[in-house]
Amino acid sequence: MTKIINVEQGSIADECGIVPGDCLVSVNGKEIKDILEFKFLTNDLEFVIEIQKLDGTLEEIEVYNEYYEDFGVEFENALMTKARSCANKCVFCFIDQLPEGMRETLYFKDDDSRLSFLQGNYITMTNLSDKELNSIVGMRMSPINVSVHCTDPELRSFMLGNKNAGKLLEQMKKLADAGIIMNCQIVLCPGINDGEVLDKTITDLSELIPHVFSISVVPVGITKYRDKLYELKSFTKETSEIVINQVNKWQEKFLDLCGKRLLYASDEFYIMAEKEFPPYENYEDFPQLENGVGMISLTEDEFMTEIEDNDLSQNKDKVSIVTGKISEEFIKNLVSKIKNVDCKVFGIKNNFFGEKITVSGLVTSSDIIEQLKNEDIGDVIYIPVNMLRRDTNVFLDDLTTEDVETALGVKVKVIADGTELAKELLNRKEV
Repeated sequence: MTKIINVEQGSIADECGIVPGDCLVSVNGKEIKDILEFKFLTNDLEFVIEIQKLDGTLEEIEVYNEYYEDFGVEFENALMTKARSCANKCVFCFIDQLPEGMRETLYFKDDDSRLSFLQGNYITMTNLSDKELNSIVGMRMSPINVSVHCTDPELRSFMLGNKNAGKLLEQMKKLADAGIIMNCQIVLCPGINDGEVLDKTITDLSELIPHVFSISVVPVGITKYRDKLYELKSFTKETSEIVINQVNKWQEKFLDLCGKRLLYASDEFYIMAEKEFPPYENYEDFPQLENGVGMISLTEDEFMTEIEDNDLSQNKDKVSIVTGKISEEFIKNLVSKIKNVDCKVFGIKNNFFGEKITVSGLVTSSDIIEQLKNEDIGDVIYIPVNMLRRDTNVFLDDLTTEDVETALGVKVKVIADGTELAKELLNRKEV
């Protein structure tokens, strides 16, 4: 049995009289031990769910789900079983580059197909058995996000440190044959899977269109904690430009082939190459936003749309914006579009992970506090939501927004997007 800890108001479960503390016994007479199996069975038109009530009595409930709604419960263990851990030893693994002393959950390497479907996590598929792959097909788990990196079996096995990594194309073809949509990620390592290897990888993936829906190319992240790890190079201005040109050529091919660009370089490449960002429309439906693809163009569009009719701020406060080093100039340029605003922008140097890490999502509270403690930052600082752990107010170094407020004596406000940032700077509080 699995304990239910939350019931969504107005949901099917709520209408069935299920309350927190009740336990799931079975669906259609079958004991359920996997969240995806639960969602699959309860997404049917009719099903029978058995619940053990708080007083210990058993109750069978016949459900008619006319609109195929989510059942509306949250379990004590979100996946019902432990998350599947990664079986790889990737030469570029970011978690292997973390310092000691951080919270334990940060060192857990998940590689779980359920999290790919439910939360958009990327999986390598190296730990999937044939039975589990068949289960994905049978439950129509789509889309699935796949960490590809390269398709050459021998090279992929080396990069992932796993002899099973060479089966990727065979696995992806099986998913494509079943109609499963896949978004693909390539972490690019100079001298390893770039250049001709990247061309071969993209060629192989293109044979699975339309079921390969999007492909992102992102640069490898290198922290200062790479002692005794495989030696990796960072991208330079010149090598970043090569990647962008390579991506552009493929985008032209894909436009002719399937009517969309399909392949995208992450924002970091454009900043490192000192190149203009592609226009908003080039990112189509922004399928790779979580990988830092198109974030700059989307934020700019949201911001400029919000200030279109009025670029004069009514905000009398002195405020500051905190971001990563890589986007500092971009944010400064946005702020300059608003008149009468007293706002400073601080690109935080990443001392925690090392200066090669420049994205805002890896900025820590300790670096913010240390670098702003002697600055005239005003009464409010704005931080992007990606600095915090998902659905929390906790930074990577385990401190909270409240800790930053206490240390700096200011209010910390979390900003979700360009629209919200513009509203704050203009003093438009209405939603």
